Amino acid sequence: MSTVTLQIPESLHLQLSQLAERDGVSVDQLLTIAAAEKVSALLTVDYLKERGKGASREEFEAILAKVPSVEPEEQDRL
Repeated sequence: MSTVTLQIPESLHLQLSQLAERDGVSVDQLLTIAAAEKVSALLTVDYLKERGKGASREEFEAILAKVPSVEPEEQDRL
């Protein structure tokens, strides 16, 4: 395991502390989870870009045609 020292504004530290307490975890755990989520999101974008490089418009439309045409759930409407 590695140790990272970082300086953050006091107001952010206070918010992190409150959120960590609310979730029953330490600030270290909260920051580790947040970093893991961000890394996952960035790697997903990279993965999708790489997967899309060889795709054709026709392939995309063929896959899209398989999606059923239904109205979104009430909670998904904006």
